[in-house]
Amino acid sequence: MVNLTRASQELFSRAPDERFSSLVALAEHCQADREKSADRWHLPQKIVTTSDMTLCVGDDGEFSLNDWSFSQLCRLAGVSKETINRLSHKTASRALQETLPSGDKPIQVLTSDESVRSLHGVAYTRLWNADLLAAVQECAAGFEPPPVGFNGATGLYCGEQDLFAFLIDPGGWTEIGGESFAPGFFVWNSEVGRRSVGIQTFWFQQICQNHIVWDATEVVEFTRKHTARVGESLNEIRRLIEALTAKRDDRKDGFAKVIKRAMETKLGDNAEEVLKALAQNGIPRAMAKQASEAAMKQGRFTIFSLVDALTRLTSSYKFAGDRLEADAKAASLLALAV
Repeated sequence: MVNLTRASQELFSRAPDERFSSLVALAEHCQADREKSADRWHLPQKIVTTSDMTLCVGDDGEFSLNDWSFSQLCRLAGVSKETINRLSHKTASRALQETLPSGDKPIQVLTSDESVRSLHGVAYTRLWNADLLAAVQECAAGFEPPPVGFNGATGLYCGEQDLFAFLIDPGGWTEIGGESFAPGFFVWNSEVGRRSVGIQTFWFQQICQNHIVWDATEVVEFTRKHTARVGESLNEIRRLIEALTAKRDDRKDGFAKVIKRAMETKLGDNAEEVLKALAQNGIPRAMAKQASEAAMKQGRFTIFSLVDALTRLTSSYKFAGDRLEADAKAASLLALAV
């Protein structure tokens, strides 16, 4: 088992205005971003940096640069961002204009209102956050954000550079190897080239207030760069979420069947047989006697009634370690109903 820190890293790097309270609110925001955005394709020589450090994009008008698009402009020009920032606007614009590439391959300029969101060459293919979230919403029934974490962090984030979503199924708890786990996953993407698109699915035991996922198992990860066939990544993301939900449903159904059989199966016909069976399964005699007496009051010595009685007894244990060990022994009786 491993501890997953990706969501915790996001928690401490996101501003309050990048947090969203629900998957629906996040999806609506991403759809609005998409509707405001426009791709503009122009040859490099048609893109001009002004003395005010704005960008004239062909005949489409003049646009401001945000921190990310300015960084991309510097990379396209092959000039250090730190160097450009030390120059006056007039000198900086001239330096960029003289170093930007020229040729017959257009540059892809993504704008929103009067601002440039990103600049890319022809090899980059955009995957919209709205499309990713639509795929998630199609197949992630029962999943929701984790409990609100430190400083109000929600696990659902979107800023000008990228998106990240952390979802769990709080009703999906089931037994794996005698321990309780619930399913969850992370998805991420960037419309402006900040990061790849990807998903990580897992089963976890606990989430702390810093959104560290503790004791995760069955961790599966998929990532894809934003190249020509990046849209196909949505099929794999759907497949991984569907596989997670199918396993969740199978495990829940299997556990429900075990409980049903445990409620129908007797561990013995009388107190003596029950005490003997409990002793063979590692239950101390004093504890077994109390549990059998409690089960007798219910009218029959079923496995479920005995597990229930044992669990109630262990709740009074002073030390957590003793309680966990006793609970594990009690839960192991359910295997007799398989």
